[in-house]
Amino acid sequence: MLTVGVDVGGTSVRASVVDPNGGVLDTERAATPPTAHELNEAIATTVRALCERYPVAAVGLAVAGFVSEDRRVVRFAPHLAWRHVAVADELAARLGVPVVLEHDANAAGIAEQRFGAATGARTATLVAIGTGIGAATVLDGEVFRGAHGVAPELGHLRVVPGGRPCSCGKRGCWERYCSGTALARTALERLAADPGAATALAEVDRTALTGLDVARAAEAGDPVARWAFEELARWLGEGLALVADVYDPEVVVIGGGVSGSAHLFLDRAEQHYADAVTGSGHRPVARVALAAFGAEATVVGAATLAREHVAAGREDAGRGDVGVGDVGRGGVAAVTGAGCGRRGAAERGDR
Repeated sequence: MLTVGVDVGGTSVRASVVDPNGGVLDTERAATPPTAHELNEAIATTVRALCERYPVAAVGLAVAGFVSEDRRVVRFAPHLAWRHVAVADELAARLGVPVVLEHDANAAGIAEQRFGAATGARTATLVAIGTGIGAATVLDGEVFRGAHGVAPELGHLRVVPGGRPCSCGKRGCWERYCSGTALARTALERLAADPGAATALAEVDRTALTGLDVARAAEAGDPVARWAFEELARWLGEGLALVADVYDPEVVVIGGGVSGSAHLFLDRAEQHYADAVTGSGHRPVARVALAAFGAEATVVGAATLAREHVAAGREDAGRGDVGVGDVGRGGVAAVTGAGCGRRGAAERGDR
C-alpha cells in the first residue's frame, strides 16, 4: 500500500509517496499560500499530481501546530493560515481518500521508531534541536499525544525559573538554553561578560548572530563558540534527565538542524544526562542515538500514520464498526470513493 505524506511548512508544502518500508518514491512541492482556502488547494494539487502516477490509498499531513485529539482539526498553527479548521475532512472531500493530521514532531518520531534510530523500541523519545526544540514520545509503540492532542511540549519545560524569556510567554524554557537560537544567545552573553575575548564572533554583527555562525566558529576551534556548545551539552543533559525521570525511554533520538554538529556536544551531553538522572549509577539509562532521517522524517512518518489508519479502518470495517458518517471524514469508507487522482465529489458539485 502506497500513501502520501505531506510536510506543511511556513514557506513550502512538500508531498511524497512513501512505500511500506519507509522509502520515498517521489516528491512534489509548492509554495505555502497565505490563506486557508489557497493552502488547502495547494495541498490537494500536489497530492493529485502524485496520485496521477501512483495508486495512493491515504494521505497524512504533518503540521507544526496544535492538532485535535481525533487528528482532524488544526486548532492553531503559528506559521500557517489555519485556525480551528477541519483540514482532514476538507481535504478528504477534495481527494476522495482518508486524510489524517499529525504534529510534525510526532510524525518524525514515528519515522524514527518504525524505520530509523529507534526501530523496535517500545518506548522512545525524539528531541529535535533546531530553532527551538520539537519533541515526540512513543509509549508502548504508540504516539503519546496527551488528553487534548498537544503533548509533549518538552521544549517548554521550565529549567531555569525566571530565566531567559521565551516566545511562548514563559521564562526559562529548555529550548532557550538548548537550541540553535540558544547557541547564539549563549555566545552573546559570553561576549558581553568578556568584551576582550579572542574570538572571531566579535567580528560578526551581534544583532544578526545565528547558531550556524556559532557552529562554524566552533568547528574552527573558536573558544567562545566551543564554550557555547559546552553549555548546550550541559543543558541537553539536564533536559534529558527530566525526560527520563518521566518517561524512562529505551532510546532518545536526537535530530534537528543542530544535530549536524553532534560531534561538538553529544558525548558530553550523554555524560551530563547520566550524572543528572534520578538514581544515577544505580539504574539503566536510555541509549542516545542520532536521527536516521533528515528532512524526510516528517513525510515518512505522516505517510506511515496514514497507512496504519487505513489498516485499522479495514479491521473495523471487517467487524462492521464503520458507519456512513465515516465516509469523507478520514474513515476507511472513503477508500472506495473517487480516488485522489480525480476530483472528489465536493469539487464536482455532486449532491
